[in-house]
Amino acid sequence: MKIRSMGLAAVLLGALAGSAFAQIKEHAFKIGTGLTDDHPQAQALKYFGERLAAASGGKLTARVYTGGSLGNDLSMTSALRGGTLEMTIPDSSTLVSLVKPFGVLNLPLSFNNEKEADAVLDGPFGQKLLAKLPEKGLIGLGFWENGFRHVTNSRRPVQRAEDLSGLKLRVIQSPLFLDTFNALGANATPMPFTELYTAMEQAAVDGQENPPATILASKFYEVQKHLVLSRHMYSAWVLLMSKKTWDGLSPDEQKIVKDAAREATLYERKTIRAFSETALADLKKAGMQITELPPAEQARMRSKLQPVLAKFSKEYGEDTTAEMNAELAKVRGSTTADSK
Repeated sequence: MKIRSMGLAAVLLGALAGSAFAQIKEHAFKIGTGLTDDHPQAQALKYFGERLAAASGGKLTARVYTGGSLGNDLSMTSALRGGTLEMTIPDSSTLVSLVKPFGVLNLPLSFNNEKEADAVLDGPFGQKLLAKLPEKGLIGLGFWENGFRHVTNSRRPVQRAEDLSGLKLRVIQSPLFLDTFNALGANATPMPFTELYTAMEQAAVDGQENPPATILASKFYEVQKHLVLSRHMYSAWVLLMSKKTWDGLSPDEQKIVKDAAREATLYERKTIRAFSETALADLKKAGMQITELPPAEQARMRSKLQPVLAKFSKEYGEDTTAEMNAELAKVRGSTTADSK
């Protein structure tokens, strides 16, 4: 009797699950990324797809297209707005041309550590930024970590702020990145990420700046000798969906997407941080010479960048910059209190 009742319970549960999933339409979300298949970002996008499938009885899934096969950050974001692509995950700097306040996230030497970044991006400030995207045809589903950016080059070790002088460095296609490195004496060269490896291999540029996970996964150690832990900017990605796609989903489907995005956000941060911890050792093993930029040199770098900070704080909105700095001060205050 007990076995029969257990079997009946299982049938009832299955029927209930089936009826819940009956309201969900089948949909495979097409997601484009410029990074390689083995990068933590791509792994997290696949995890996002797994969470979607698990919560929808296999009706909502994701197909991840890596290596820039669907275009670069700019072209894929444009495709989302036009409704010809459903999802992508560009660097937050890519969105500045649409929503200027996103630029404050990249202001040089703003964040001290990952904990600060999480608190600001997941808190009211970050959510306020995401709320500006729907009017541009985009839905922001969360901030993922790219990480602190460091400089690599093929010419010489960088041990002082002046050592950047004269280096031809590829940067993101953003006025802030251009002005930052030009102010430090480098020759900043904007270029899509998908063209970067070949440009370094052919010595069209001397180097670039990216977090360790990207440097390792993209095999830049094959064409770059020197890496300096400059931590000059914190870099975040924004998980985006086309508003046209979003508007075509039912409230239940939207909730599944949102929940899966949150789970994937936490998974991505954990994965990329673990990857980054071992990446530096792997890069060293691969033959890269790694130097640490001393705090005094970072302070000198900050001094050189004051005009850039003033210019872009105004450009992106002085109120927005003040709001982010106030949020950072609040986070630092609570961190100090927690440590006492």
